[in-house]
Amino acid sequence: MIDFAWPWLFLVLPAPWVVRHWVPPASSAQGAALKIPFFRDVLSLGWKGDRGNVRYLDRWIVWIAWLALVSAAARPELVGDSVPLPVGGRDLVLAIDVSGSMAQLDFSPDGGRTSRLDVVKSIAGDFIERRSGDRIGLVLFGSRAYVQTPLTFDRTTVTFMLNDAAIGLAGKQTAIGDAIGLTLKRLRKSKNAERVLVLLTDGANTGGTMAPVRAAELSASEGLRIYTIGIGAQNIGVDENSGAQNIAPASDLDENTLFAIADLTGGAYFRAGDSESLEKIYQRLDELEPTKDVQNVFRPTLTLYPWPLSVALLISILICVRRLPWFLVYRRWRVQRSNIKAARYE
Repeated sequence: MIDFAWPWLFLVLPAPWVVRHWVPPASSAQGAALKIPFFRDVLSLGWKGDRGNVRYLDRWIVWIAWLALVSAAARPELVGDSVPLPVGGRDLVLAIDVSGSMAQLDFSPDGGRTSRLDVVKSIAGDFIERRSGDRIGLVLFGSRAYVQTPLTFDRTTVTFMLNDAAIGLAGKQTAIGDAIGLTLKRLRKSKNAERVLVLLTDGANTGGTMAPVRAAELSASEGLRIYTIGIGAQNIGVDENSGAQNIAPASDLDENTLFAIADLTGGAYFRAGDSESLEKIYQRLDELEPTKDVQNVFRPTLTLYPWPLSVALLISILICVRRLPWFLVYRRWRVQRSNIKAARYE
């Protein structure tokens, strides 16, 4: 719809009428003027019989110009529909292990064997979609850590970049300390008091340059809260030619270190042995770090004042052109020419 930023300016619309009827006219000053020998003839050209109509039309043209000028001063705007803007409750970073061990087929959400990373993509993707209002970032780590997605409100992009992650993309080892350090570096400049890291891994720290516990201590001093998730089945049966065997795919998981990281930073450690428990962990994180429902509303506006201002300017130019001496001479020439043509036909 069309709205006006300063509608009170329409109160000045009657100003010309008030001035005309209540302010005494100025005395005509005698001064230099342009002398036209046939000025009286010029004034009379084209005005016989309809002078009153012409003056009435001029008066309306002037009023239209004044209305357009006042409308432009009131700043008309085309206001669009309301667009909700999320208010971030926190800065939330997901650090996902993409080392070689994440290719283990020890999860069976649908009865078949599925790799750990594929299950994490599905369940963490649903978690991301529920985090309305949070700025979410994504860090992937293996032998080294790197930022896959910077902090953003665009949850669709974060989910897409998570699904684009591949096993071994950052190396075959596991650099837990570097993943925490990189996250802390990215969040250090954030002005948000609520900063959270959710770190998921299936192994122990076997790469990188920073020790995980030292990275956790630095995070605690900076107010970064870390939730750690250890992933991997406890025991699964494998039917081989030599007979059934039980193996422990998560034997390399360093739960003590993950618990220490969470404890130092005020977070919590969770253990996910299957897809159902992993889904419950992310639901528990929703409870521990609830999203905020408060939203700002933005209404896009398009400024329209140039249009009525252009109309007022165009009318003013036309009025000035009509009052120029050369225009009056031109009218007299046109009338004389018309009279000559009419005399020839007679």
